Amino acid sequence: MNDYNTTAQPQNDDRTIAMLVHLSGILLGFIVPLIVWLINKDRPEKAFLNDQSKEALNFQITLLFVYIVGTVLTIILIGALINFLAWIACIILSIIAGLAANRGEEYRYPFAIRLIK
Repeated sequence: MNDYNTTAQPQNDDRTIAMLVHLSGILLGFIVPLIVWLINKDRPEKAFLNDQSKEALNFQITLLFVYIVGTVLTIILIGALINFLAWIACIILSIIAGLAANRGEEYRYPFAIRLIK
């Protein structure tokens, strides 16, 4: 359940920042979503940005777990494939999420462990 009114559109700057938060995961992992979430978590007027930064953070943490498992499994050679597929999923899903956030739409990654609520 969201903390903000879904009938109100988020401001343009919040949509742009949310888009950049999702796209930053491609190169920087969970760092940018974590920073944006920590800055905005107590600001009710930034509910959309808070929601999307938590979503991006949860996805990047999930990917971090997948990368760790893939690295451990490189011993039996399947790990390289797992890491490659996780990287491709990161690129594709981050772009889809960034575009949705830029339109002011909530995006939920198809697989993400919801550690931050």
